[in-house]
Amino acid sequence: MENQTLLAVTPIDGRYYGKTSSLTEYFSEYALIKYRIRIEVEYFIALCKAPVPQLAGVLNPELEDKLQAIWKDLTPDQAQKVKDIEKVTNHDVKAVEYYLRERFTELGLDNCLTFIHFGLTSQDINNTATPLMLKEALEQVYMPALKEVLAIIAADAQEWKDIPMLAKTHGQPASPTRVGKEFKVFQVRLEEQIRQFEQMTYPAKFGGATGNMNAHKLAYPQIDWIAFGDEFVSSLGLSRSFPTTQIEHYDNLATIFDCLRRINTILIDLCRDIWTYISMEYFRQKVNKNEVGSSAMPHKVNPIDFENAEGNFGMADAILTFLSMKLPISRLQRDLTDSTVSRNIGVPLAHGLIAFASLKKGLGKLILNETALHRDLEANWAVVAEAVQTILRRENYPNPYETLKALTRTGKPIDEATIKEFIETLDVSEEIKAELRVITPWSYTGY
Repeated sequence: MENQTLLAVTPIDGRYYGKTSSLTEYFSEYALIKYRIRIEVEYFIALCKAPVPQLAGVLNPELEDKLQAIWKDLTPDQAQKVKDIEKVTNHDVKAVEYYLRERFTELGLDNCLTFIHFGLTSQDINNTATPLMLKEALEQVYMPALKEVLAIIAADAQEWKDIPMLAKTHGQPASPTRVGKEFKVFQVRLEEQIRQFEQMTYPAKFGGATGNMNAHKLAYPQIDWIAFGDEFVSSLGLSRSFPTTQIEHYDNLATIFDCLRRINTILIDLCRDIWTYISMEYFRQKVNKNEVGSSAMPHKVNPIDFENAEGNFGMADAILTFLSMKLPISRLQRDLTDSTVSRNIGVPLAHGLIAFASLKKGLGKLILNETALHRDLEANWAVVAEAVQTILRRENYPNPYETLKALTRTGKPIDEATIKEFIETLDVSEEIKAELRVITPWSYTGY
């Protein structure tokens, strides 16, 4: 079958592949092999620049470019060669080492083959490749997509900043607000989480079999391997964790997952609010004449984009929660449970991209229905009771709260006439009455 997406087990690689394909450069098996090769090659280059006697004079700018081309120009067919070697070794990182031996030989580096993966364990490669994959995927794909959503929210907040709207607390009419202000709330919540996110560092473990650089220190005690490790990891844009066991302890990685989860949760909140506003007719949706809203009811235009986004953000949050709770736990100096789990780090990002696409589409279809907004404000003059009793408090009027409570909780409709008639009964000056008369559900919206 030509369309392999029809055979995919998961929707992120099947139904939604068009929305998630940008992540294949970071989280596919090909990408993992490429990042592992990258770490191995860059490590060898760093060793050549360190005072390792056997590697003195080996490196020159031309050779360095050729070495880096091994990972920069890696093709899927070359990655398949690594997989073929793995079938023999039954070890994915060792397969990378053996593949590099072949490539080094092609470059005339036969005398340097023993310095590929020198003093390292598999997790020095995995726990450096994985955070680097995540970092670059977030910086180059995920955060730009999130900021596109944020820009739409910010634009809506600005466009609708002067549109009065009845607020609802506990589902009941409350002091009026503005449509744009409610969008602004989500804007600033996201901006704060992005600010916190951008302060985070990406942790990497690089320290040999059990984290102590035993082999390095034994072979070349004159070299400061702690400084070497710090500098090497920093050159990749990561932050070296030390001391560690055989693996990264993942605490800082869990912090990143938790921040992503908070961002998703904020957007779930937005999706549910807009879904509710649509049900209240505060928004209509642009109609595509060729689309079908319901298989049975032709009139329906369902808020499916917000529902799809909510569902995918929920999926992402569930996986991010598991990752942040599971990865920091490992028996003694290392067990293998993190290996298979960490291969799924791209999954919540994929669900996030699907959600971003749906949310952008949904936001782009919103049409403000000012008639419905006006209707609900007109039907709820009782919400100005807070304003009236506040003025009365200012004027030291006796029992202002209780007075307004008696007026508004009779069970009878409260309309403009009711409020205006009540104002005329108050024992206050004409100046204060004039101040009260101009208060309406449309004007009482605060900042």
